[in-house]
Amino acid sequence: MTAPHIETFLEMMAAERGASLRTLDAYDRDLADVAGFLKTRGREISAATAEDLRTYLDQLQRAAMAPRTAARRLSCLRQFYKFLYAEGVRSDDPTAALDSPRLGRPLPKFLTEAEVESLLAAAREGEGAKGRRMTAMLELLYATGLRVSELVSLPLAAVRDKPTLIVRGKGGKERLIPVGQAARDALADYVGVRAQFFSAKAKSSPWLFPAPAKEGHLTRTSFAVMLKDVAVRAGIAPSRVSPHVLRHSFATHLLSHGADLRSLQQMLGHSDISTTQIYTHVLDERLKKLVADNHPLAKLKL
Repeated sequence: MTAPHIETFLEMMAAERGASLRTLDAYDRDLADVAGFLKTRGREISAATAEDLRTYLDQLQRAAMAPRTAARRLSCLRQFYKFLYAEGVRSDDPTAALDSPRLGRPLPKFLTEAEVESLLAAAREGEGAKGRRMTAMLELLYATGLRVSELVSLPLAAVRDKPTLIVRGKGGKERLIPVGQAARDALADYVGVRAQFFSAKAKSSPWLFPAPAKEGHLTRTSFAVMLKDVAVRAGIAPSRVSPHVLRHSFATHLLSHGADLRSLQQMLGHSDISTTQIYTHVLDERLKKLVADNHPLAKLKL
């Protein structure tokens, strides 16, 4: 049976906040779990102290509950005790002194270098102009780490006889990205058949990858679907492959081969270095290898 204060809180959430049945059910379960824990300490949930709740959260951590689940449970507690305070049931809010669980940032998903090479090989096996277009897009994406929106909206004028690419990114900011020979060759091969492949209207298109979409160029969704097809042909699970995964792969592989974060930040178009720092897991591994390979006392396992 739901405790009186919990029942009143859930009624408020439904009537005033428009909470869904699913949300109400989750809150009910969360609060019932807290109430059960507090009962073992001889205390009602409405009378819990900050120390009671801190002990409860510590117990969740010892039980290896996922940080995001624990954070959601704490959010529920905060709302519940703020409600009790607003209703005059309590003269304080015991959750005010509680720290939220550290969520951390999930590591970026990326492919191995061998897997990327398998993708590129599968793309190169594609027939006709479509195959050349896919090869050019995939080579360019992996060579530069472009956002998929930047890739599909590249103007035809972006193709230059130079080893660099000028890209207009978020906020209209331009950045210069070096492009390797393999990507430049794939682009030249595609541009050579572009005029033969597209309709008369598309031939005069200002876009590098024109399409009959309202945008005038290939869409992000269309490219993502094409990429899944290449993944299947490469023997890689399609669920593991996306344009953003290739952007992560570009960054991860670049760092693993000695690039520095500041240069990577400029190539990825991140306005803040903290965004680029999600790739420091690579630097950590490289540092371990550096010490293990070169330190005279590196006999210890790292």
